[in-house]
Amino acid sequence: MTRQDLRPLLAQGPVLIAGPMVRYSKLPLRETIRELVETFNPDQKIIIYTPMILAREFARNQVARMGDFTTSNMDSPLIIQFGASNPLDLARAASLVQPYCDGIGLNCGCPIPEQCREGVGAALMRKPYLVAEMVRAVKNVCGKDFFVEVKIRIHSDLDQTVRFARIVEAAGADSICVHGRRRADRSGNVPVNLEAIARVKAAVSVPVIANGDFRVPSDLQKIIEATEVDGVMSARGILSNPALFCGPEFSSCPWAAVEIFWDHAMASGLPFQLILHHMVEMFKGRGDLAKYRKELVLNTTTHGLLDWFDASFDLQRRGEPLFGTRIEWPIQVVK
Repeated sequence: MTRQDLRPLLAQGPVLIAGPMVRYSKLPLRETIRELVETFNPDQKIIIYTPMILAREFARNQVARMGDFTTSNMDSPLIIQFGASNPLDLARAASLVQPYCDGIGLNCGCPIPEQCREGVGAALMRKPYLVAEMVRAVKNVCGKDFFVEVKIRIHSDLDQTVRFARIVEAAGADSICVHGRRRADRSGNVPVNLEAIARVKAAVSVPVIANGDFRVPSDLQKIIEATEVDGVMSARGILSNPALFCGPEFSSCPWAAVEIFWDHAMASGLPFQLILHHMVEMFKGRGDLAKYRKELVLNTTTHGLLDWFDASFDLQRRGEPLFGTRIEWPIQVVK
C-alpha cells in the first residue's frame, strides 16, 4: 500500500474526516465510506480513523493486535488512534503500525470514566507536558516525518485550551483535532462551541480539525465559516449515514450504503451484533422506514438478517447491475 503524506492533503482543505468510534470504525465501515465517496463524490478528500486502540495492550499482546486492527490495500488515508498514558507505550504501538497507516492520533478527549481512571483520554487534558512528551517519543522512534495528530476537548477556561494546543504543537504535533465540548458535556445536550475551535485555529500554525455536530451535509458550511478550520470530522453523522461526505444531496442514508456495507461486512466476517447495530443506525434517519426498523431488530442471526433484507428490499450483490448505485431504498412489492 502506498502511504500518503497528510500535510499537503490538509493544506488543500477542508478535508472531511470520519472520526474514531469504539467498535464501529472498523474496516467494513471504512471501506464503505471510501467506496461511496469514490462513486458519488470522487474529488472529495477524506481521512478515516480507526476506533481508539489501547496502546499498552496493543504493544504487549499479539492477540490484542490481531483483534484490534485490520486493514486492506484500499484503506488509505488512515489514522490509527491510540489511547495511552505514557510515552513508552505510545511509541511502541506507533512503531508497530507505522507501515500500515498514514499517521497516528493520540486520544485526549474520550470522557469515559473507566478510561480516565487509567490516565487515558480526557484525563490527559490536565497534563499538556505529558502529552508533549508522548508526541516527541513517537517522533523519536518513527521519525520526524511520521504524522502525529492530537485530539482534544476544550476547557472551561479557553485560555487553557489555547495553551494546551500551543504546547503540543511545539512538541511536534502535525495537526490538532478539537472537539468543541468540555469533558462533562454530552453531545445530545450541549451544542458544540465553534468559537472555542476558532480560537485554537487562530492560535496555532498546524492544521486544526473541527469535531462536533457535523450530522447532515448542511452543517458543514456553518462549521467551516465559523472556524476557518482545515478539516471537519464527523462520527455519529457518518455512522448513521456513511454517504455523508458525498455531497449536499445525501441528507439521509442512501440504499447504496446498505448494499456496499453488507458486501464489506460479509467479506470481513463482521460479527452479527455489529452488523445489526450498523443497520439500525442507517435506518435511524429514515422516518419513512419506521415499520421496517421495528422488524429489523427482531433478527437474531446474520443469515436471518440477510434473508429479511432480501424479502423486504431488492438487495443486490457485487457484480449485479445496480449494486451500490441506488439512492432510494427499493422496497419489495408483496404480490
